[in-house]
Amino acid sequence: MVNKASPEKQVVKIGFNPLTDCASIVMAAVLGFDEKYGIKIVPSKESSWASVRDKLLTGDLDAAHALYGMVYGTQLGIGSPARDMAVLMNLNRNGQAITLSRRLAEQGATDGATLAALMAREPRTYTFAQTFPTGTHAMWLYYWLAAHGVDPLRDVRAITVPPAQMVPYLAAGYMDGFCAGEPWNHQAVMDGVGVTAATSQHIWPEHPEKVLAASGEFVRRHPNTCRAMIAAVLEASRWIDASAANRMAMAEIISGAAYVNTGKDAISQRILGHYQDGMGNSWEDAHALRFHQEGAVNFPYLSDGMWFMTQQRRWGLLKSDPDYHDVASAVHQTSLYKEAAEWTETPVPQGELRSSILMDGKVWDGRDPVRYAASFGIRQ
Repeated sequence: MVNKASPEKQVVKIGFNPLTDCASIVMAAVLGFDEKYGIKIVPSKESSWASVRDKLLTGDLDAAHALYGMVYGTQLGIGSPARDMAVLMNLNRNGQAITLSRRLAEQGATDGATLAALMAREPRTYTFAQTFPTGTHAMWLYYWLAAHGVDPLRDVRAITVPPAQMVPYLAAGYMDGFCAGEPWNHQAVMDGVGVTAATSQHIWPEHPEKVLAASGEFVRRHPNTCRAMIAAVLEASRWIDASAANRMAMAEIISGAAYVNTGKDAISQRILGHYQDGMGNSWEDAHALRFHQEGAVNFPYLSDGMWFMTQQRRWGLLKSDPDYHDVASAVHQTSLYKEAAEWTETPVPQGELRSSILMDGKVWDGRDPVRYAASFGIRQ
């Protein structure tokens, strides 16, 4: 055990949804990285993101594998009473996708442009699912549709479906497509019911995805415990990314019934960067799901959180512009993260903002979020 300030709470219950990107939390517990820092992580499988949010607020969960946008939605009172929330660290980058039904593919809709053309040619109600109204998958889906001239709030019907239910709903014909995390996009391809129209890394290469989240109250009362959680998950993240053999071992473990509950093959291909779209195309993805990358994945950049607020503003979920930088600075626990990074010898970047270019050519660097949020042709 590392001799650091004693955690205020030794047993911590961390919620997760059955997705490949819960892996670093699970492996921190399975491989004993938690015990090194004086805690015991108890992973708790949840049924939906709404359940995760509610249990964080009631204290039934101490922390959780959570959607970036869900944390900010709760902080800002979108869809629930406003409560102070905390992002302890980023858990992963990339690795989500947009799946279209096999029926749409047979009608010629295999990507954003051909989907928009089909919708114009054969008007009807098109239904697409995301996993939570303020979450990452809603924002990827909306951004992708809008980049192809489709208004996601006017031209389609958007519904919310838990991640593990996406493939059954698609197979049953309840919707035309969905945006969710893996392994459910690859599972749809394997089952022959869907095709991969776009990956989330196509929308934003090296985009932020899930976070380790807690309530603001929990962090205030348990700072040493939070620091220990970050350190344990950092070590697990480094272990996963260290080799293909480690990623395969991880896939074997998290495919079990207690975690993702699917076949190992549904997880292992895309975790190794091997992609096929269900239409005869395959490729090696340079921006596949990653958990560490020498700490570049894990640092809770303020600009990452701010981007989700700009999209919530764009789509009318926020009725006015918040003080983007101040809200992100309050939510992101960068001091705790840096201390845990020092414990684990994880490099930390020089600044708290980063610059990216998204699929439509727009540059996001966090410097003028009000202007950025208002700059889109399709918005509410």
